[in-house]
Amino acid sequence: MAGGSAVYRLWLARAGVTVYPRSWMTDPISDEPVLLDAIAALGVPLLDTLASLEFVQRRLHPPRIAELREVLRPRGEALETAREVFREVVPKAADPAQGIAALCATLEAATVAALRSTELFCQEGDPARGVSLILESMRSHAISQETLFGLRRALSPVDRFFLDGSRQEEAGRFERPAPGVEADSAGIFQASNDRDARGGFSLWIPEDFSKAPFPLVVALHGGSGHGADFFWTWLREGRSRHCAVLAPTARGATWSFGGPDVDSASLRAMFEWVCERWSIDRERVLLTGLSDGATYSLFAGLQEGVPYTALAPVSGVLHPANFVDGNLDRARGLPIYLVHGALDWMFPVEQARWASEQLRAAGADLVYREIEDLSHTYPREENSPILDWFLGS
Repeated sequence: MAGGSAVYRLWLARAGVTVYPRSWMTDPISDEPVLLDAIAALGVPLLDTLASLEFVQRRLHPPRIAELREVLRPRGEALETAREVFREVVPKAADPAQGIAALCATLEAATVAALRSTELFCQEGDPARGVSLILESMRSHAISQETLFGLRRALSPVDRFFLDGSRQEEAGRFERPAPGVEADSAGIFQASNDRDARGGFSLWIPEDFSKAPFPLVVALHGGSGHGADFFWTWLREGRSRHCAVLAPTARGATWSFGGPDVDSASLRAMFEWVCERWSIDRERVLLTGLSDGATYSLFAGLQEGVPYTALAPVSGVLHPANFVDGNLDRARGLPIYLVHGALDWMFPVEQARWASEQLRAAGADLVYREIEDLSHTYPREENSPILDWFLGS
């Protein structure tokens, strides 16, 4: 891949990286100009669409839905046009012997999922289905990222996309297993976590074993969510800081803070399973989550004998069970990073302010972040500050 067409190399240059000869395939990418142009011409709007999906999801607020659709719609149209051109070119240029056909098929599959995500988000009609359509859109967004991530070793702009901020300059240097470490002992693992299954987990293990033992981020999805989807909310930042990321899926439709607690033991078992197989820093284990996942992180994270050393709930509440079970007594000295939006329509911000008062009174080492323009959605920009706080950067 040292040569290549001007269009392809421009894509690489705009990503701020040089071409490096590493690939998920046996052989490097061919220097066939038509093929490289087609890959670049599809890759640019694909990454733009994925970034735009992050943009609109961060700004989700019922009064803004129509405005956000107008932001996203032209990205989807541009991506669809690029895909049509791509499909005309690829059958003529892709070389199955070099694995190029597989690369192109993967790139198109990621594109299809991104297009599906934009279509669902922009679909108008029955307001009663609006929430479910957006949740479906988020799932397709996660599937697109999951598919595209497999190309990070072949396409350096993809590698950069899954790195955070200034660490993008280190693209190509994040996956160097130590001598004697098997390649399949790192990367993404799925444990009984197909999207139609409950009670499993998705896991990221950093591939640079020289950084072990790894801090661990345990990230809990929101109500009706799934670990395989919420995993992608944390992969980029966890990968950038050489943190392992564990994204469990609740055994039921949501986490069990409203009845018999069937999830706490499962989370502890997952944690121990991971620690038995990889070098995990037991002194740096962060439990975080969104919405119901945030509420449960405060509930499960304050129980007796849990492995979590810090909590970072986002857009959740302090459940009354914490007062009944004596959990607040165990908050003393515990680092907690509490995030809430001033525009939250599901859990009004007054509940978060009250929770912060209770946690401070209980002696928690609390950071409270109230975000003026945040509704009931995930503020991805908080991941880096959370990790800086957690890791002591």
